[in-house]
Amino acid sequence: MNSRIFFLIPLIGFVVLVIYFAIGLTKDPSKLDTDVLLNQPMGEFKLVPVKGREEGLSAEDVKGKVSLVNFFGSWCVACLQEHPFLLKLKRENAIPVYGVDWDEKNPNDVVRWLARHGDPYTKIGVDDTGETIIDWGITGAPETFVVDKQGVIRYKFIGPISPQAWNGTLLPLIEELRK
Repeated sequence: MNSRIFFLIPLIGFVVLVIYFAIGLTKDPSKLDTDVLLNQPMGEFKLVPVKGREEGLSAEDVKGKVSLVNFFGSWCVACLQEHPFLLKLKRENAIPVYGVDWDEKNPNDVVRWLARHGDPYTKIGVDDTGETIIDWGITGAPETFVVDKQGVIRYKFIGPISPQAWNGTLLPLIEELRK
């Protein structure tokens, strides 16, 4: 009797693993749960400035106006793809865009990157501890959040913002929040 149990335990464990992995294979890995922070107040944060600047970025800077919070890095290829569109938003004074720089190997990298490609940000802070990235549920870069006047997160956009995404999704939401 004991020898049967001894052989059944690994078999039961194997069956449980097979079921677990079978369920996992039915999930679409491209669909991320982006709703976790929606309609929640953004957390308090106070980020250090980019090297050479006097001011960083805090939650208080973002509150009071509908704005975008863009998580980026100088190492990020998709961020470079998105960058000209963010510069266009700044030139057109379309919306304040706040930047959160993260995961830099060298603090001078982002300074050189902004000097080379332009600075679309109203203010930039550096998440040098990784806490802000975790608090906002960042899975990669770029990721951009629409934040309303009260500091409530209304939308999370994953990937580079394109004119189509701006005109079809982000701008209509921003216009509605500004009313």
